[in-house]
Amino acid sequence: MKIGGQEVSGPTEEVLVLPRVGGDVVFKAQAVLDMEPFYAACPAPKAPGHLTKDGFKQNTKAPAYREQMGRHATLRFAYIVINSLIPSDIEWQQIEEDKPHTWLKWEDELKEAGFSNVEIQRITVCVMQANSLDEGKLKAARDAFLQGQGAASEASSGQNTEQLSTPSGEAASGSE
Repeated sequence: MKIGGQEVSGPTEEVLVLPRVGGDVVFKAQAVLDMEPFYAACPAPKAPGHLTKDGFKQNTKAPAYREQMGRHATLRFAYIVINSLIPSDIEWQQIEEDKPHTWLKWEDELKEAGFSNVEIQRITVCVMQANSLDEGKLKAARDAFLQGQGAASEASSGQNTEQLSTPSGEAASGSE
């Protein structure tokens, strides 16, 4: 696909390099484009409720339902982290793609590999940046675009100032 003559190919990618004595560790996080596999493996919980004369009334404030929704959100985030980091070519020891209950071990596995809490936080931020747009990124892209537009108009062969007068074919009033 092309937009404005520019080829759009692939999702957003962020890179994080963590220094190590034996060699830097490079994390590449890519935006997750398809969440359908997650929802197929982990359908959203259904709120309990009861039948009334007006139909089924859900109780979304039920403690058990809220707990299930919290777990679902945590699994969703784990899925995003694991799948965003696929370009990093991580060989997980405890995580299996087809077993959602293993996804929650991603943070523990990074800790066991020797990453500090701060480093894990940076990895998480890298994943979040790959999967979202913040106002800073949008502003930087907008500024770069507008700066390019300004440079393009300066390179234009047209006039860049207004004419002071234009011939009208008639004598100006007050002239003889």
